Amino acid sequence: MRSSITKRLALIAMIPATLLVVVAFASSAQAAAVSPAKMSSDIVALTNQQRALHGCGKLVVSPALGRAAVGHSAWMAKTGKFSHTGAGNSTFDKRVKAAGYARPLGENIAFGFGTGVEVVKAWMKSPGHRANILNCKAKTIGVGVVYSAKGTAYQTQEFGY
Repeated sequence: MRSSITKRLALIAMIPATLLVVVAFASSAQAAAVSPAKMSSDIVALTNQQRALHGCGKLVVSPALGRAAVGHSAWMAKTGKFSHTGAGNSTFDKRVKAAGYARPLGENIAFGFGTGVEVVKAWMKSPGHRANILNCKAKTIGVGVVYSAKGTAYQTQEFGY
């Protein structure tokens, strides 16, 4: 009798632990990927925040720069290549002009970051990327975030005059 009660109690004790594991897995899977729109919006806001802290004007979002940025992020996510040289050996200025923006200024790229905060912090620690963000000549911005089939985020940030 004691052995049967012990088995039942052990089984009952396992149920909440099993449910906890299932709930924890579902929560972490849902929280794992920030939507591309949210991350893009965060990157724009955080970039403008950094610019304000350093005396530069606020950037206006350009749909054309956004198209160029999304296109390049999509290409990197599809190919797994991390480069400023894109499809057909394109350069950022050619991609930006092809998207309909006449005055490209610069480009930042990143991959593997899970939030906009992480991306902008990394860019601000990199001299070249930081220079693009804090270039007070920039007036417009476009951001593209695309996830690869494996779930890696690729981010592109385009700047224009």
